[in-house]
Amino acid sequence: MIHHVSLEVSDLERSGRFYDSLLGPLGWRRQVDTDEVVGWGIVKPVFFTSNRGRAAPGGGHVCFSASGISAVRAAWEGGLAAGGSDDGPPGNRPQYGPTYYSAYLLDPDGHRVEVAVGTD
Repeated sequence: MIHHVSLEVSDLERSGRFYDSLLGPLGWRRQVDTDEVVGWGIVKPVFFTSNRGRAAPGGGHVCFSASGISAVRAAWEGGLAAGGSDDGPPGNRPQYGPTYYSAYLLDPDGHRVEVAVGTD
């Protein structure tokens, strides 16, 4: 089980807008908001962005669960509208399972973000 995930970002306000737009359709809300850290979650904050260190994208990715295909699409569209870049439009990904549906974005700092529903 994952306790939390944190990404270092170059512009906390810009990243906050991006993740608000991406995570809102998934039912996540901003629960921590300081000058150095923003955190989101459903029950408690489990995903954080921070400006304490140097942003260094390029390794791995984070994947958020969606409640259905429409939530995947809404999160992807919200992320694009808030400054993210398309890294794979919403669609079926049969290589990950017969019901796997996901979308990929790069956040404003280049971190790879996925939103998915289905078996993995």
